[in-house]
Amino acid sequence: MAVNWELQGCCDRDQRIFIAAVGVSTVVILLLWRTFVLTPFKLITVFLHETSHALACKLTCGDVEGMQVHANEGGVTQTRGGIYWIILPAGYLGSSFWGMVFILASTNLLATRIAAGCFILALFIVLFVAENWFLRWLCLGFIVFIAVVWVIQEFTSFHILKYVILFIGVMNSLFSVYDIYDDLISRRVNTSDAEKFAEICPCPCNGFAWGVIWGFISFIFLCASIYLGLVILS
Repeated sequence: MAVNWELQGCCDRDQRIFIAAVGVSTVVILLLWRTFVLTPFKLITVFLHETSHALACKLTCGDVEGMQVHANEGGVTQTRGGIYWIILPAGYLGSSFWGMVFILASTNLLATRIAAGCFILALFIVLFVAENWFLRWLCLGFIVFIAVVWVIQEFTSFHILKYVILFIGVMNSLFSVYDIYDDLISRRVNTSDAEKFAEICPCPCNGFAWGVIWGFISFIFLCASIYLGLVILS
């Protein structure tokens, strides 16, 4: 079966529901951005940011010595070895990538289950790497939350897990773009990943420039997730 890259005949019922779900998630996130309701989802985005650092470290033969996520939406990952110029951008770009993965996984029930299972496994593994109890409780909370939502989906006709996974994906994508702007472009935190990257990268870009580049890439991930989601559903 040929892939409908041109999206001819768009949009059918499933595609319209997908677009509506992304749109509703975006509106809800923007309306509740500064409320406590979104705090757990912001924290899980920080978790995925730090997890991306850890994965980049392990994939480049380094060691992860610990991870922390704090109530103020900050986080840190202690690494030793590995390729530093790959580990540094992996946080922001990795969380954008995971946002795209979650959004695409929501287009298929089997993919949704796989994404949820891998997410629970990642949360469980981090329980043994976390250096502070706040991160441990965050992991436990989301393990229970995803498990309960999964059970509800299996015993009802409403595919609630799919929409939860999509919401986490949209939240992750939006928060990543916002975080890059807030940390690297508007405030230019001197200890940010972009400033550190600018110090070791031979390219004559400062932290601000790398923030713009990473922000642009993150926005591309978000747009690509919507386009590819429509392609998958076509």
